[in-house]
This record gives sequence, C-alpha cells and structure tokens, in this order.
Amino acid sequence: MSDVALDLVSRPAVRAWRARPRLMVSGVLAFYGLVYCVPMAVLLGWAFRGPAGDWTLANLVHLASDATYYTVFAKTFRMAIVTTVVCAIIGYPYAFLLATCGPVARAILGAAIMIPFWTSVLARSLAWVILLGRRGVINDWLMSLGVVDQPMQLLFNSIGVQIGMVHVLLPFMVLPIWSILARLDAGLPMAARSLGASPVRAFVHVVLPLSMPGVAAGATLVFMLAVGFYITPALLGGPQDITIATLIDTVVRDLLDWPFGATISLTLVAIVGAIFAIGSAIAGTGRIAGLEDR
Repeated sequence: MSDVALDLVSRPAVRAWRARPRLMVSGVLAFYGLVYCVPMAVLLGWAFRGPAGDWTLANLVHLASDATYYTVFAKTFRMAIVTTVVCAIIGYPYAFLLATCGPVARAILGAAIMIPFWTSVLARSLAWVILLGRRGVINDWLMSLGVVDQPMQLLFNSIGVQIGMVHVLLPFMVLPIWSILARLDAGLPMAARSLGASPVRAFVHVVLPLSMPGVAAGATLVFMLAVGFYITPALLGGPQDITIATLIDTVVRDLLDWPFGATISLTLVAIVGAIFAIGSAIAGTGRIAGLEDR
C-alpha cells in the first residue's frame, strides 16, 4: 500500500519535472542571446559604421588592403602552429603515460596537469617572467652549469611567448587525447602483439590511428585559443611580437579607433569559427566541446 501511495505521489512530480526542460532551454537561450548575441550585434554595428553614422565597408577595405595587418595575422598563425605542434609532441606521450600507468602515478600526473590548469593565466604568465628573466632561475641555472657564459635573452621575444603559451595551453591537448586513450580497449594492442607485431608496430598501427580523433580535437582547441591569446603575448612578448589580440588592444585602447577594432575582432571571430568548423569535420563537434558519445 505504501509503494502504491509513493507511486501516485511521484507521478505528478515526474510529469512536472518533464515539463521543465523547455523552460530550462528558454533560459539558456535567453542567457546566450544576452551575453553573446547582443554584444556581437553591437560589434557588428561598430564595424560597419562610418564617421557620420552611415553604413560603410571602409574599415574592412582598410584591413584587407594594408600589408601590415597581413604580417600580424601571419605572425599570429605561426605562433599558433608552433604552439600546437609543441603541445602535441609533449602532450601525446604525457596522455599515453597518464592512460597506461597505475592509479598512484595517474593521480600524480593528473594533479600535475590539472593544478596549473586551475591557476590563473595571468599568474602563470607572470611566473615565467621570473623564470625567464636575465637574472631569472633558468639563466642562473644555465650559467652555474657552464652551459652559457652570459644570460640568454629568453624574455620579451618570441621564445618567451612560445614557452608561456605551450605551458598554458598544454592541458587542452592532453585531456582530449587522454579521454580517447583511457577508453581504448587494452585487448587491441595485445591482439596485435599475439599476431606477431612488435610493440612499436602495435602502437603505430593500432593505438595511434585510434587516438587521432583526440589529437585532432586537442589541436583544434589549442590552435583556436592560441590565435586569440592575449595575456601571455602581452606579458612575455616584445614590440615585434604583435598578435591579433594585442593589435585589437592597441587599436581600441591607444588609437581609440573602435570601428576598426571591431572589424579586426569580427575577423578574428570568423577565423576561430572556421578553425572550429574544420576541426569539427575531422574530430567531431562532441570531442571538441567535451560532449563525446559514450
């Protein structure tokens, strides 16, 4: 009798809960429109607004016709590509070790990658200022070992920017690869070994191809974030290391040219959207967004 009563009481509650997803989705869409669509509409209005308040393509023509901006975009892409490649070279072995080691080592390696991930990007970038300075820890260590006779210029140049960006963005490469490797059937490489394949061949022909979607997802995330990165290039880079994000900051804050800054910003959004579309076609939207099909 009590079970029947509980069932009768719970049924209206279940029906009420099932009626709420529409309200939840409406709230999400309203929040999305308020914090993203409205600012993007304002940005779009700024980008195509002339001095007299009329619509114009002058800012877009200026961006497309000046070779200086091509140099900035090319330098940004070069930094993003180098960062992505280095993150892949470091991140894949790390993710493979994280997926194949024991519980204790996995906890330590996971903490080593996640604790910096939870730390502020500003704090991590400022830490590299201390480490890479002429009197920093790294230069003192190299000079004490006799590797160099005088301090190396590791700060306020592209070397410092690349080191800082790799450090900040490495978790975005490790985590997608690890999520694939951790769910990989351990019997597959063992079956390849039983058929006569060496450990290297089993890895190259079995594990590596199956983990490539994770590599593609990580590469897409790292490249998208690196293209629009601002804090680390601004702190660790020099005057010659101008990226798209620092260019937008200069145009808006120093030159007070808001319409042209909005044009560059929309161009950056379009580039990131194109990168996401390409990565989604290769790796799948779910893996990039962290919503993998189970």
